[in-house]
Amino acid sequence: MKNILLFLSLSMLFLGCQDKKATLPEEPSEEITEQELTTAEKIAYKHGLQNWNDVSEIQFTFNVDRAENHFERSWIWNLKTNDITMENAQDTVSFNRNKLDSISRKHDAAFINDSYWLLAPYKLVLDEGTTLSEATKQVAPISGDTLNKITTTYGNEGGYTPGDAYDFYYNENLNIKEWVFRKGNDSIPTMATTFEDFKSFNGLQLATMHQDSTGGFKLYFTNISVKR
Repeated sequence: MKNILLFLSLSMLFLGCQDKKATLPEEPSEEITEQELTTAEKIAYKHGLQNWNDVSEIQFTFNVDRAENHFERSWIWNLKTNDITMENAQDTVSFNRNKLDSISRKHDAAFINDSYWLLAPYKLVLDEGTTLSEATKQVAPISGDTLNKITTTYGNEGGYTPGDAYDFYYNENLNIKEWVFRKGNDSIPTMATTFEDFKSFNGLQLATMHQDSTGGFKLYFTNISVKR
């Protein structure tokens, strides 16, 4: 357990810890053609971003299996009030993301990490202070398939881990298949995992399983609930 907690403590510092507060876009009107959308917007809407403004609450359990260790923590997020409740094996903690202090900020960093994994397709559009690359054709690191790739890079200021980069690999149908995290925009990948077992939750298309190339690391979600 000590090893998995150490791993999660480290991962929380570099996986998805971008504390951005963005205004959500409205669903594209009929007048907006597909050609007018950016690549990032096309991917996000393919995964259900048009339903995001109707969501009032999200619940999920974040799970990690590595070697013989299992770790999990559960979240309830009220999107209208920004109230958060976290439950793990040790305790239950509640806080509001609009009123963070030195204690709740630690739990908020964990929430940003866990929710980023769940909501990654939407982060391409919703997060502020990012730079998006042009789409290119690249060989995906896990499958070896030639896929489309787009990279989002965070600015050097703000958030819990500024300057990080994420390479999203997606197919011709705009379905995300893999991604690579690069800490501090390093040229050497920090972690690469799959996007698998997509399921629909009130219009949100969410990947419920991520694995590395060996299958020895699995990050997945259970108890998902999306309320309108």
